[in-house]
Amino acid sequence: MNRKNGNSLKPLPALAYRPLLFLLLLICIATGCGISQKSDSEKLHSLFDDYWEFRLNADPYLAASYGETAANALLPDASLAALEQRNEELSRFLSRLRSLPTANLDSQDGISYRLLEHILSEQLREFELGYHFMPLNGWWDYHAVFAEQPVRMPFRNAADYENFISRLESFPELNRQYLERLRMAVEREMVRPAVVLEPYIATITALIEDAEDSRFFEPFLSFPTAVSQADKERLRLRGLEAVRDSVLPAYRELAEFMKNEYLPAAPSEIGLSNIPGGLPLYEYLVGHYTTMDVSPAEVHLAGLAEIARIREEMDDVIRDTGFRGDFAEFVEFLRTDNQFYAESPEELLRITALYLKQMDGKLPEFFGRLPRMPYGLREVPDYLAPRMTTAYYNRPASDGTRAGFYYVNTYNLPSRPLYEVEALSFHEAVPGHHLQLALQQELEGLPDFRRNSSFTVFVEGWALYAEWLALEMGFYTDPYSNFGRLTYEMWRALRLVVDTGIHAKGWTRDEAISYMAENSALSLLNIRNEVDRYIFWPGQALGYKTGEMKIKELREQAENELGSNFDIRHFHDLVLENGSITLEILEEEVLRWIQEQL
Repeated sequence: MNRKNGNSLKPLPALAYRPLLFLLLLICIATGCGISQKSDSEKLHSLFDDYWEFRLNADPYLAASYGETAANALLPDASLAALEQRNEELSRFLSRLRSLPTANLDSQDGISYRLLEHILSEQLREFELGYHFMPLNGWWDYHAVFAEQPVRMPFRNAADYENFISRLESFPELNRQYLERLRMAVEREMVRPAVVLEPYIATITALIEDAEDSRFFEPFLSFPTAVSQADKERLRLRGLEAVRDSVLPAYRELAEFMKNEYLPAAPSEIGLSNIPGGLPLYEYLVGHYTTMDVSPAEVHLAGLAEIARIREEMDDVIRDTGFRGDFAEFVEFLRTDNQFYAESPEELLRITALYLKQMDGKLPEFFGRLPRMPYGLREVPDYLAPRMTTAYYNRPASDGTRAGFYYVNTYNLPSRPLYEVEALSFHEAVPGHHLQLALQQELEGLPDFRRNSSFTVFVEGWALYAEWLALEMGFYTDPYSNFGRLTYEMWRALRLVVDTGIHAKGWTRDEAISYMAENSALSLLNIRNEVDRYIFWPGQALGYKTGEMKIKELREQAENELGSNFDIRHFHDLVLENGSITLEILEEEVLRWIQEQL
């Protein structure tokens, strides 16, 4: 007991404590009362985590690639209501992001902030312009992505097969959602051009066959040992019913809609600027795919300058071969001489594999960091091959359960010249797409959304740079193969002119085909398929050459300023260490690195 003047202290009345408690509360709020306060970086990363969770919930394909096995039973919700709800959520994410202070962020957090702000702003602008009413681009549309599930999904046990069956049974609803949006597009006159739709419809009807012969039934033809005999019989029967009663009727419904409703509403004009709101939409797409504030006219002029430069190099190579004749005669020689073409798909794949194995051995001389995940070769599926271009690449699964794959088109071998194999393979596999994308997935310390980002101008710009880099690495020793490399570079330069010509300058399809045929050695089949791709998917093809020119420009600047201190391995590691980024950020990072080296 405390005493003062010999008297015990009496407790104060309860009300007497209130001013004191209020004062303590104010102090607590000001100082945090010892409770840990989140830093600006922690708040930012909390937003990144929430955004990534939002992405995974919205996209079961993405979630499954990150190891969430339950997502393998689901398909995306592609309804207009779901898109509107997602757009509202994206707007909230952007407001939340912009409310965070940025002054104290470190370099990587600053990059992440700017990238997410760019991504969110672009998605909101695209929705505002109504591009969700044009969900088909002729490449990996919803029905084509779904048709790849038999080779992309895991089939290790009975649960995996149950997941696959669930997706098969859910496809009619996904199809209904897209058809609803496409019918709205018809009402708004936002329909893809008629000229590209007839061959496109053929890729849909090619998937309609007897259920037991369907690619969707292939996983049920053989089972792993982990599946019991009783489960095999049960799953095979359920799989057959799902393919026959759910999947194939939905594809028939899609094909009928395309033939009877969508195609009749399609415009004869091929340029996006011809549809309502098409010109501002194309101007947005130019900026979206280049990540630059640039007009279609500026892109067109840049393409013309590149075409003139590359044409001079091509003429030099023609002289090196000893050929006597002009450019057109040389191209005709390449297109018609049997020595330049494989006799079988196996021969084409064998030659491709040899070049890539030789490249694998050269990579450590030019790169300090290489991906752990391997890559493999596959043929382009039969249903896609006739209208697909020469090749494409699929990145590895993020959970490490599937390698990267380089798909080679073996359809119509007389249109797949061997002098193009080196450039094509170095673009799609290593040191191109596989090296860059697999490394990106393996980057540590970055938000998940960055390890999964894919800015076309960076990803495709790097792959085109990789084609050119291979010359420095000792490849293209045969002049015809070097001409093939230049043909591929010319192809990407032509895109700058043809894409903008079609969608901003009123070019016809025939004009675009003729212009490409006169300035490259690409086969006529490839040229037609490529022009149709630009018609179907405006702006995307602009990213390749734009990105490559920027990487080469930055490398040249680094070499000039650093002189003998320039290290090619360090430069490549620098370009790739942030994953896929905008050209503005790439330039800032390279210039910062140059100053650090100096």
